[in-house]
Amino acid sequence: MVQIMQSIPVAIIILVIGFVFLIKGADLFVEGSSSVARKLKIPAIIIGLTIVAMGTSLPETAVSVSASLQGNNALAVSNVVGSNIFNLMVVIGVCAIMTGIPVDRSTNKRDFPISIVSAIVLLIMGTMSMVLGRIDGIVLLILFILYIFLTIRAVIDIRKQNEDDVLPASLNETEEIKILPVGRSILYILIGIVGIVLGGDLVVQSATVIATGIGISENLIGLTIVAVGTSLPELVTSIVAAKKKEVGLALGNAIGSNIFNILMILGIAGTISPIEVITENIIDIIILIVFSFIVWVIAMRKKSIKRGAGIFMVLCYLIYMVYICLR
Repeated sequence: MVQIMQSIPVAIIILVIGFVFLIKGADLFVEGSSSVARKLKIPAIIIGLTIVAMGTSLPETAVSVSASLQGNNALAVSNVVGSNIFNLMVVIGVCAIMTGIPVDRSTNKRDFPISIVSAIVLLIMGTMSMVLGRIDGIVLLILFILYIFLTIRAVIDIRKQNEDDVLPASLNETEEIKILPVGRSILYILIGIVGIVLGGDLVVQSATVIATGIGISENLIGLTIVAVGTSLPELVTSIVAAKKKEVGLALGNAIGSNIFNILMILGIAGTISPIEVITENIIDIIILIVFSFIVWVIAMRKKSIKRGAGIFMVLCYLIYMVYICLR
């Protein structure tokens, strides 16, 4: 495959095809899995917090795991960090520009802090040995399972108190999951898995060819083209939610995906194969932490993220893009 993609134009075309496979595969996997879960009488709330929430992170998962297996370690870490910065500054920023985003108490007190702590844990692990080893990966996965458990328990407690008005929109939406025939659900799951795996492989290989061909680092490709491409599900989901005035989904989707990306994706990738952490990764993780604190402070002070803050966030991201291209 790599030999076929020696031409950069061909590699770009295959990169786009890889993104299509990733996004459509994730969509089919979520639809099929959600339908099976409903047939098994699993509550919609659990589906929303697991299958649906993980669905938008599947492209990043496929790319980072494929990169880890192929030894393109710079791509594995930079894809996650780049996607998180894009989710935080662009996905939330664009939605804030379209319509102000009110921030509920649970997001400020639980989700934002967990997102920041996850990034700090990643920073500590990375700087200690400049490698995310199998033990690090297992620790991240344990933290991920703990996060899922605490989140599910918190939302179930809310429902018991009959306070459905503060539930994330993403959880309420799962009540409308289409129940498909078992055969079609399984077919969707299988096609989705094939699409995700194939798409991740195509993206990693084509991105590597492009980086080599134009003489830039895989880290830069991972932070820009690959990170933006794999974040398209989050961007599309959040923009659609903002248009429907369901801004809670837009914010929750972006922050939740950032937690999933660090704890789940790098946890899986690190457990499969140790990942080298380079100096640029450390710098970018620090930038992610700083950006996260800035957005959190805005949300805490104003109890919302308004248009002015959204414009500021997008401008910060553009400045960051200029910086990583020049360094």
